[in-house]
Amino acid sequence: MLILFNKPYGVLSQFTDTGGRLTLADYVAVENVYPAGRLDRDSEGLLLLTDDGRLQQRLSDPRFKQPKTYWVQVEREPDDEALERLRRGVVLDGKRTAPAKVRIIAEPELWPRDPPIRVRKAIPTCWLELTLTEGRNRQVRRMTAAVGNPALRLVRYSIGPYTIEGLEPGQWREAEADRAIR
Repeated sequence: MLILFNKPYGVLSQFTDTGGRLTLADYVAVENVYPAGRLDRDSEGLLLLTDDGRLQQRLSDPRFKQPKTYWVQVEREPDDEALERLRRGVVLDGKRTAPAKVRIIAEPELWPRDPPIRVRKAIPTCWLELTLTEGRNRQVRRMTAAVGNPALRLVRYSIGPYTIEGLEPGQWREAEADRAIR
């Protein structure tokens, strides 16, 4: 079984929490499925859940280089040098990240975020589409900050062939596992 879930802002990528925070259990009432990878509490978008350990590994293990595409709202518009640094990879914790695909995009049609992002009238924002094949801790946020464009909002749009198209925050649907991933 494979579930595509549009994780809302503020929800943990796990089924239990002793602190009373929202978890996957508040949205997905399916037994014996587990997240294939993680998405930070303050990030939104596609999270894949499965009951198939092999599929979970192929989706989340960096050795299989599944592309993950994010829509990132950042402070200021990155200049060509900042974009090129992201494309080459930036150094985080003493180790260079794998190169990213990145481009400036028009503001995507998304649901309102609750709570809204902080808006500073003197600092414009810009949207990027960033695709990675690795998944370090808070990598997208750390990469954009490293080039001088801190992330304000982060939405994972896709993992491999799967997207959040047609899913509102908190909604999920079953999908067929792509043959190329199995």
